[in-house]
Amino acid sequence: MNNNKISDLLNLEPIKFLFSIFKNHKSKIRLVGGSIRDTIINREIKDIDTATSLEPYDVLELLKLNNIEYDDFAIQYGSIIAFLNNKKIQITSLREDINQIGRHTSILYTKDWKKDAARRDFTFNALYLGSDHIVYDYYNGEKDLKEKNIRFIGEIEDRIKEDYLRIYRYFRFLGLFDQPKIEEMTQTFVEKYIHESLVVLTNDVIRQEVLKMFSMPFPLNCFFQSHDKYRWVEILKEHFIKTNYDIGLKKCLNKIDNIIN
Repeated sequence: MNNNKISDLLNLEPIKFLFSIFKNHKSKIRLVGGSIRDTIINREIKDIDTATSLEPYDVLELLKLNNIEYDDFAIQYGSIIAFLNNKKIQITSLREDINQIGRHTSILYTKDWKKDAARRDFTFNALYLGSDHIVYDYYNGEKDLKEKNIRFIGEIEDRIKEDYLRIYRYFRFLGLFDQPKIEEMTQTFVEKYIHESLVVLTNDVIRQEVLKMFSMPFPLNCFFQSHDKYRWVEILKEHFIKTNYDIGLKKCLNKIDNIIN
């Protein structure tokens, strides 16, 4: 990553302040995922996520000590939202996901950054950036980002079964690039489990993920499949009709029709 880009990102006031608090506490914290990914490709940063070696209740104490407002609704997954300068920053303790099935997982905290990276979905979402200005890239995510390649970390089939929402996240990130690299094996596994995803995921969860696709730089790419154009959209439409999910049809999939047509 360009050194100027790194400096600009780390010098954002909320990030700079949060990092200084952890440094004073002699604890490690790094940016992770979207903010680094979007900085590399010159996209506006929307979400700021961080990872820390501190466990959740130690993070809470640190935030309280510095009079920082927070929301701990997801503390069971090691995540706390800090509110700094009108910005939300997610702070998640390094963890391994154990016995993950669907959207549910058991948590094992760790001090190993690579183990934390291994639980993430795609290689370019497992980039970390520390206050030392070093990008920690455990799975060649920066290379994949430059090559416009959405590559799963680990075995694709296993990662999808762990969390079926990754199917729709895959489609969403196709919209990140003008000409995404579509690997046939990845596409095959993604398509294979669409029907299972409709059994495991709620309609609301799927709809929220689809709605995110419209804000991608190249949204049409989200709905395109290499072997059968827009087939996953038709499968989803059939499912929404079958389950009488009107809000999904009238306030989500109709937007896809407007883009395609």
